[in-house]
Amino acid sequence: MKDFIHKMPKAELHLHIEGTLEPEMMFELAKRNGITLSYKSIDEIKAAYDFDHLQAFLDLYYQGMVVLKTEQDFFDLTWAYLEKCAEQNIIYVELFFDPQAHMERDIEFDVVLNGIHSAIVKAKESLGVEAKIIISILRHLDENSAQVVLDLAIVNQNKIIGIGLDSSEKGNPPEKFEQVYKRAQLNGFFLVAHAGEEGDSSYVSGALHKLCVQRIDHGNNALQDQSLLNELKNKQIALTLCPLSNKRLKVVEDLTLHPLKQMYEMGLKVTINSDDPAYFGGYLNENYQAIHDSLGLQKEDLIQVSRNAFEASFLNAEQKQRYLNQLLDYESQSI
Repeated sequence: MKDFIHKMPKAELHLHIEGTLEPEMMFELAKRNGITLSYKSIDEIKAAYDFDHLQAFLDLYYQGMVVLKTEQDFFDLTWAYLEKCAEQNIIYVELFFDPQAHMERDIEFDVVLNGIHSAIVKAKESLGVEAKIIISILRHLDENSAQVVLDLAIVNQNKIIGIGLDSSEKGNPPEKFEQVYKRAQLNGFFLVAHAGEEGDSSYVSGALHKLCVQRIDHGNNALQDQSLLNELKNKQIALTLCPLSNKRLKVVEDLTLHPLKQMYEMGLKVTINSDDPAYFGGYLNENYQAIHDSLGLQKEDLIQVSRNAFEASFLNAEQKQRYLNQLLDYESQSI
Protein backbone atom coordinates (compact mmCIF):
# COMPACT_ATOMS: atom_id res chain seq x y z
CA MET A 1 0.00 0.00 0.00
CA LYS A 2 2.88 2.37 0.71
CA ASP A 3 4.06 2.13 -2.90
CA PHE A 4 0.48 2.58 -4.19
CA ILE A 5 0.02 5.75 -2.12
CA HIS A 6 3.43 7.06 -3.12
CA LYS A 7 2.77 6.74 -6.85
CA MET A 8 -0.86 7.95 -6.77
CA PRO A 9 -1.32 11.50 -8.18
CA LYS A 10 -2.53 13.70 -5.33
CA ALA A 11 -3.70 17.21 -4.52
CA GLU A 12 -3.34 18.94 -1.15
CA LEU A 13 -5.85 21.62 -0.15
CA HIS A 14 -5.02 22.26 3.53
CA LEU A 15 -1.36 23.13 4.04
CA HIS A 16 0.10 26.03 6.02
CA ILE A 17 3.45 26.87 4.48
CA GLU A 18 4.79 28.11 7.84
CA GLY A 19 3.90 24.68 9.19
CA THR A 20 6.44 23.05 6.87
CA LEU A 21 9.33 24.69 8.76
CA GLU A 22 11.41 21.68 9.74
CA PRO A 23 13.71 21.98 12.79
CA GLU A 24 16.79 21.73 10.59
CA MET A 25 15.68 24.71 8.49
CA MET A 26 14.66 26.60 11.62
CA PHE A 27 18.25 26.39 12.88
CA GLU A 28 19.67 27.21 9.45
CA LEU A 29 17.55 30.35 9.07
CA ALA A 30 18.18 31.41 12.66
CA LYS A 31 21.91 31.30 11.94
CA ARG A 32 21.48 33.15 8.63
CA ASN A 33 19.46 35.93 10.29
CA GLY A 34 21.39 36.19 13.56
CA ILE A 35 18.50 34.96 15.71
CA THR A 36 19.03 33.10 18.97
CA LEU A 37 16.49 30.34 19.46
CA SER A 38 15.32 29.21 22.88
CA TYR A 39 16.16 25.64 21.80
CA LYS A 40 19.72 24.36 21.89
CA SER A 41 19.32 21.49 19.46
CA ILE A 42 17.09 19.95 16.81
CA ASP A 43 16.20 17.15 19.22
CA GLU A 44 15.08 19.72 21.79
CA ILE A 45 12.74 21.31 19.25
CA LYS A 46 11.31 17.92 18.29
CA ALA A 47 10.73 17.11 21.95
CA ALA A 48 8.64 20.29 22.23
CA TYR A 49 6.27 18.98 19.53
CA ASP A 50 4.13 17.24 22.15
CA PHE A 51 0.91 19.23 22.16
CA ASP A 52 -2.20 18.61 24.19
CA HIS A 53 -4.39 21.23 22.48
CA LEU A 54 -4.47 23.71 19.60
CA GLN A 55 -3.20 26.73 21.52
CA ALA A 56 -0.10 24.86 22.73
CA PHE A 57 0.76 24.19 19.09
CA LEU A 58 0.03 27.77 18.02
CA ASP A 59 2.33 29.18 20.69
CA LEU A 60 5.25 27.14 19.32
CA TYR A 61 4.19 27.73 15.71
CA TYR A 62 4.35 31.50 16.07
CA GLN A 63 7.62 31.26 17.99
CA GLY A 64 9.25 29.24 15.21
CA MET A 65 8.14 31.80 12.66
CA VAL A 66 10.58 34.43 13.94
CA VAL A 67 13.40 32.95 11.84
CA LEU A 68 11.52 33.89 8.64
CA LYS A 69 12.58 37.41 7.73
CA THR A 70 13.62 37.83 4.11
CA GLU A 71 12.14 37.06 0.72
CA GLN A 72 14.85 34.40 0.33
CA ASP A 73 13.73 32.76 3.59
CA PHE A 74 10.16 32.42 2.33
CA PHE A 75 11.40 31.18 -1.03
CA ASP A 76 13.56 28.53 0.64
CA LEU A 77 10.72 27.43 2.94
CA THR A 78 8.26 27.09 0.07
CA TRP A 79 10.77 25.45 -2.26
CA ALA A 80 11.60 22.79 0.34
CA TYR A 81 7.90 21.92 0.65
CA LEU A 82 7.36 21.84 -3.12
CA GLU A 83 10.36 19.53 -3.49
CA LYS A 84 8.66 17.27 -0.96
CA CYS A 85 5.53 17.42 -3.14
CA ALA A 86 7.54 16.26 -6.14
CA GLU A 87 8.93 13.38 -4.06
CA GLN A 88 5.45 12.33 -2.92
CA ASN A 89 3.72 12.83 -6.30
CA ILE A 90 1.60 15.69 -5.00
CA ILE A 91 0.99 17.43 -8.31
CA TYR A 92 -1.31 20.25 -7.19
CA VAL A 93 -1.46 22.32 -3.98
CA GLU A 94 -3.49 25.19 -2.59
CA LEU A 95 -1.40 26.49 0.28
CA PHE A 96 -2.04 28.98 3.08
CA PHE A 97 0.14 31.65 4.57
CA ASP A 98 -0.59 33.91 7.56
CA PRO A 99 0.17 37.54 6.57
CA GLN A 100 -0.73 39.10 9.93
CA ALA A 101 1.67 36.85 11.82
CA HIS A 102 4.50 38.29 9.74
CA MET A 103 3.26 41.86 9.54
CA GLU A 104 3.10 41.94 13.36
CA ARG A 105 6.86 41.24 13.22
CA ASP A 106 7.38 44.16 10.81
CA ILE A 107 7.86 41.82 7.85
CA GLU A 108 6.18 43.42 4.83
CA PHE A 109 3.36 41.57 3.09
CA ASP A 110 5.18 41.73 -0.27
CA VAL A 111 8.32 40.15 1.19
CA VAL A 112 6.35 37.09 2.24
CA LEU A 113 4.16 36.86 -0.85
CA ASN A 114 6.95 37.37 -3.37
CA GLY A 115 9.18 34.76 -1.73
CA ILE A 116 6.40 32.17 -1.75
CA HIS A 117 5.24 33.05 -5.27
CA SER A 118 8.75 32.88 -6.74
CA ALA A 119 9.15 29.35 -5.45
CA ILE A 120 5.77 28.40 -6.91
CA VAL A 121 6.73 29.73 -10.35
CA LYS A 122 10.02 27.83 -10.28
CA ALA A 123 8.36 24.62 -9.06
CA LYS A 124 5.87 24.55 -11.92
CA GLU A 125 8.70 24.94 -14.42
CA SER A 126 11.27 22.58 -12.93
CA LEU A 127 9.36 20.15 -10.68
CA GLY A 128 6.05 19.82 -12.47
CA VAL A 129 4.22 20.81 -9.27
CA GLU A 130 1.48 23.44 -9.53
CA ALA A 131 0.53 25.54 -6.50
CA LYS A 132 -1.84 28.40 -5.71
CA ILE A 133 -1.91 30.75 -2.71
CA ILE A 134 -4.69 31.37 -0.18
CA ILE A 135 -4.11 33.93 2.58
CA SER A 136 -5.36 33.03 6.04
CA ILE A 137 -6.84 35.59 8.40
CA LEU A 138 -5.92 35.18 12.07
CA ARG A 139 -9.25 34.87 13.82
CA HIS A 140 -7.92 35.89 17.26
CA LEU A 141 -7.31 39.38 15.80
CA ASP A 142 -10.11 41.83 14.95
CA GLU A 143 -11.89 42.28 11.65
CA ASN A 144 -10.27 45.68 11.02
CA SER A 145 -6.90 43.94 10.88
CA ALA A 146 -8.40 41.41 8.47
CA GLN A 147 -9.70 44.21 6.23
CA VAL A 148 -6.16 45.62 5.96
CA VAL A 149 -4.91 42.22 4.80
CA LEU A 150 -7.76 41.95 2.30
CA ASP A 151 -6.76 45.35 0.86
CA LEU A 152 -3.27 43.93 0.25
CA ALA A 153 -4.69 40.74 -1.25
CA ILE A 154 -6.82 42.72 -3.69
CA VAL A 155 -3.76 44.59 -4.92
CA ASN A 156 -2.01 41.23 -5.42
CA GLN A 157 -4.92 39.26 -6.82
CA ASN A 158 -2.77 38.00 -9.70
CA LYS A 159 -0.90 35.91 -7.09
CA ILE A 160 -3.65 35.07 -4.57
CA ILE A 161 -6.77 33.02 -5.30
CA GLY A 162 -8.56 32.86 -1.97
CA ILE A 163 -9.19 33.93 1.61
CA GLY A 164 -9.14 31.59 4.62
CA LEU A 165 -9.55 31.79 8.38
CA ASP A 166 -7.36 30.04 10.96
CA SER A 167 -5.78 30.32 14.46
CA SER A 168 -7.63 29.94 17.79
CA GLU A 169 -11.15 28.79 16.98
CA LYS A 170 -13.02 28.85 20.30
CA GLY A 171 -14.37 32.29 21.12
CA ASN A 172 -13.72 33.53 17.59
CA PRO A 173 -16.73 32.37 15.57
CA PRO A 174 -16.99 32.83 11.80
CA GLU A 175 -19.57 35.61 12.23
CA LYS A 176 -16.79 37.84 13.56
CA PHE A 177 -15.48 38.13 9.97
CA GLU A 178 -18.72 38.35 8.03
CA GLN A 179 -18.01 41.77 6.52
CA VAL A 180 -14.49 40.96 5.33
CA TYR A 181 -15.76 37.77 3.68
CA LYS A 182 -18.54 39.67 1.93
CA ARG A 183 -15.98 42.06 0.50
CA ALA A 184 -13.65 39.21 -0.47
CA GLN A 185 -16.52 37.53 -2.29
CA LEU A 186 -17.38 40.73 -4.15
CA ASN A 187 -13.76 40.93 -5.25
CA GLY A 188 -13.83 37.44 -6.71
CA PHE A 189 -11.80 35.48 -4.16
CA PHE A 190 -12.54 31.85 -3.35
CA LEU A 191 -13.61 31.44 0.28
CA VAL A 192 -12.64 28.81 2.85
CA ALA A 193 -12.46 28.74 6.66
CA HIS A 194 -11.22 26.51 9.46
CA ALA A 195 -14.28 25.32 11.37
CA GLY A 196 -15.27 22.46 13.61
CA GLU A 197 -11.76 21.46 14.68
CA GLU A 198 -12.04 22.57 18.30
CA GLY A 199 -15.25 24.57 17.87
CA ASP A 200 -18.60 22.78 17.77
CA SER A 201 -20.86 22.26 14.74
CA SER A 202 -22.17 25.84 14.99
CA TYR A 203 -18.77 27.03 13.74
CA VAL A 204 -19.22 24.93 10.61
CA SER A 205 -22.76 26.26 10.12
CA GLY A 206 -21.53 29.81 10.64
CA ALA A 207 -18.78 29.39 8.06
CA LEU A 208 -21.31 28.07 5.54
CA HIS A 209 -24.14 30.49 6.14
CA LYS A 210 -22.43 33.70 7.30
CA LEU A 211 -19.15 33.52 5.40
CA CYS A 212 -20.52 31.62 2.39
CA VAL A 213 -17.42 29.44 2.17
CA GLN A 214 -16.96 26.97 -0.66
CA ARG A 215 -14.90 24.53 1.42
CA ILE A 216 -14.58 23.70 5.12
CA ASP A 217 -11.10 23.23 6.58
CA HIS A 218 -11.31 20.39 9.13
CA GLY A 219 -15.05 20.15 9.86
CA ASN A 220 -14.80 17.16 12.22
CA ASN A 221 -17.52 18.39 14.56
CA ALA A 222 -20.09 18.66 11.78
CA LEU A 223 -20.97 15.16 12.99
CA GLN A 224 -22.81 16.80 15.89
CA ASP A 225 -25.59 18.06 13.59
CA GLN A 226 -27.45 15.74 11.22
CA SER A 227 -29.11 18.56 9.27
CA LEU A 228 -25.70 20.12 8.73
CA LEU A 229 -24.34 16.79 7.48
CA ASN A 230 -27.23 16.58 5.05
CA GLU A 231 -26.45 20.06 3.77
CA LEU A 232 -22.75 19.28 3.35
CA LYS A 233 -23.62 16.13 1.44
CA ASN A 234 -26.29 17.68 -0.77
CA LYS A 235 -24.11 20.66 -1.68
CA GLN A 236 -20.97 18.52 -1.90
CA ILE A 237 -19.04 20.96 0.28
CA ALA A 238 -15.58 19.47 0.64
CA LEU A 239 -13.99 18.89 4.05
CA THR A 240 -10.20 19.18 4.20
CA LEU A 241 -9.53 16.69 6.98
CA CYS A 242 -6.08 16.42 8.57
CA PRO A 243 -5.63 13.05 10.34
CA LEU A 244 -2.13 13.31 11.84
CA SER A 245 -2.80 16.90 12.91
CA ASN A 246 -6.00 15.79 14.66
CA LYS A 247 -4.13 13.05 16.48
CA ARG A 248 -1.24 15.27 17.56
CA LEU A 249 -3.59 18.02 18.80
CA LYS A 250 -5.84 15.52 20.62
CA VAL A 251 -8.84 16.34 18.42
CA VAL A 252 -9.09 12.55 18.33
CA GLU A 253 -7.42 10.33 20.91
CA ASP A 254 -6.60 7.66 18.36
CA LEU A 255 -6.80 7.53 14.56
CA THR A 256 -9.10 4.52 14.76
CA LEU A 257 -11.62 7.05 16.11
CA HIS A 258 -11.09 9.56 13.30
CA PRO A 259 -14.39 10.57 11.60
CA LEU A 260 -13.03 10.42 8.04
CA LYS A 261 -14.31 6.92 7.25
CA GLN A 262 -17.72 7.60 8.78
CA MET A 263 -18.01 10.81 6.75
CA TYR A 264 -16.79 9.06 3.61
CA GLU A 265 -19.40 6.33 3.98
CA MET A 266 -22.08 9.01 4.46
CA GLY A 267 -21.21 10.38 1.02
CA LEU A 268 -19.47 13.54 2.23
CA LYS A 269 -16.71 14.96 0.05
CA VAL A 270 -13.77 14.23 2.35
CA THR A 271 -10.14 14.93 1.48
CA ILE A 272 -6.87 14.05 3.24
CA ASN A 273 -4.30 16.75 4.03
CA SER A 274 -1.23 17.34 6.20
CA ASP A 275 -1.99 20.79 7.74
CA ASP A 276 1.39 21.57 9.41
CA PRO A 277 3.49 18.52 8.56
CA ALA A 278 6.74 19.58 10.20
CA TYR A 279 4.93 19.76 13.54
CA PHE A 280 2.51 16.85 13.22
CA GLY A 281 4.70 13.96 12.13
CA GLY A 282 3.99 13.51 8.45
CA TYR A 283 3.39 14.96 5.00
CA LEU A 284 0.53 13.97 2.73
CA ASN A 285 1.63 10.40 1.96
CA GLU A 286 2.04 9.69 5.67
CA ASN A 287 -1.50 10.93 6.28
CA TYR A 288 -2.89 8.67 3.57
CA GLN A 289 -0.94 5.74 5.01
CA ALA A 290 -2.19 6.48 8.54
CA ILE A 291 -5.80 6.47 7.35
CA HIS A 292 -5.31 3.18 5.54
CA ASP A 293 -3.65 1.61 8.58
CA SER A 294 -6.18 2.93 11.12
CA LEU A 295 -9.47 2.94 9.24
CA GLY A 296 -8.92 0.31 6.58
CA LEU A 297 -9.60 2.43 3.51
CA GLN A 298 -8.53 0.41 0.50
CA LYS A 299 -7.05 1.39 -2.86
CA GLU A 300 -10.35 2.30 -4.51
CA ASP A 301 -11.33 4.39 -1.46
CA LEU A 302 -8.04 6.28 -1.49
CA ILE A 303 -8.41 6.91 -5.21
CA GLN A 304 -11.85 8.40 -4.51
CA VAL A 305 -10.48 10.61 -1.74
CA SER A 306 -7.75 11.83 -4.10
CA ARG A 307 -10.42 12.44 -6.76
CA ASN A 308 -12.39 14.47 -4.21
CA ALA A 309 -9.41 16.76 -3.67
CA PHE A 310 -8.94 17.53 -7.36
CA GLU A 311 -12.69 18.08 -7.77
CA ALA A 312 -12.80 20.37 -4.71
CA SER A 313 -9.86 22.47 -5.88
CA PHE A 314 -10.34 25.98 -7.23
CA LEU A 315 -9.03 25.10 -10.67
CA ASN A 316 -11.32 25.57 -13.66
CA ALA A 317 -13.10 22.59 -15.19
CA GLU A 318 -10.51 22.01 -17.91
CA GLN A 319 -7.60 22.11 -15.46
CA LYS A 320 -9.37 19.77 -13.06
CA GLN A 321 -10.06 17.29 -15.83
CA ARG A 322 -6.41 17.26 -16.84
CA TYR A 323 -5.39 16.16 -13.35
CA LEU A 324 -8.34 13.79 -12.99
CA ASN A 325 -7.27 12.08 -16.20
CA GLN A 326 -3.85 11.43 -14.65
CA LEU A 327 -5.56 9.87 -11.64
CA LEU A 328 -7.86 7.83 -13.87
CA ASP A 329 -4.87 6.50 -15.82
CA TYR A 330 -3.17 5.53 -12.58
CA GLU A 331 -6.31 3.82 -11.32
CA SER A 332 -6.68 1.76 -14.52
CA GLN A 333 -3.07 0.60 -14.23
CA SER A 334 -3.06 -0.09 -10.49
CA ILE A 335 -6.42 -1.55 -9.50
